[in-house]
Amino acid sequence: MTMPARRIRPRTGRRSFDLRATALFFVLLALLLCVLGFAVRTLAGTAERRPAWVAVLCLAGLAAVLAWGRRRRRRFGARTARRAAAALEEGVHTALEEWEAPAAAAPSAGGLAEPAGYDRAYDYDALDADEFERAVAGLCERDGCTGVEVVGGAGDLGADVLAVAPDGRRVVIQCKRYGDGHRVGSQDLQRFGGTCFTVHGADVAVLVTTSDFTAPAAEYAEQCGIVCVGRPALRAWHDGTGPAPWMLVAAAGGC
Repeated sequence: MTMPARRIRPRTGRRSFDLRATALFFVLLALLLCVLGFAVRTLAGTAERRPAWVAVLCLAGLAAVLAWGRRRRRRFGARTARRAAAALEEGVHTALEEWEAPAAAAPSAGGLAEPAGYDRAYDYDALDADEFERAVAGLCERDGCTGVEVVGGAGDLGADVLAVAPDGRRVVIQCKRYGDGHRVGSQDLQRFGGTCFTVHGADVAVLVTTSDFTAPAAEYAEQCGIVCVGRPALRAWHDGTGPAPWMLVAAAGGC
């Protein structure tokens, strides 16, 4: 069943003439003019009969205006002083933070510099899949990789993070954000192994997970030259107490 089309009148952009509103406007205007005329006439009569009162009223009005102006200037001066004090305080805090920055960037136990905001208690289990990929990319940048890209998503063909290691090798990383009860299986490794070298041209292929690997998966990875980074190795990499994945292999192989 089809509904009849409702015709919509085009808007011309011009408002129709309203006689009632126009008449009300002129009535109000006439009343306003009458009130103003009466006020002016009253003031003129008062000025003729008692000019001293008019002079006093004028002086009182002038004094009120001057007092209001002085109070406004005082408020403006106080507000300016508060802003200057806040800016000075912020500058002092910034200077103190810059002064303390070298101490925060001191090398850690693994010889890696800890950037500002570095958190040794970082909880990878609290991240979703996209956040986990960005966190792994951040570790690559921290440890000297260049050209770091997060490319995970539909059609990524197994590559979530691409990077160039400090020694110039191309690193291709797949990230698996799994729980403790879900280990990475051999099928995951086989899918990654089928593309990491031939499609993405990896010199170092890495699979990073928040869980662990099954025995067949670890065996397949060893045969193909894929670096497996499970939860303990990820924690050590993050803390700087363990090596970065590309440091675990001298050269990559392939299935």
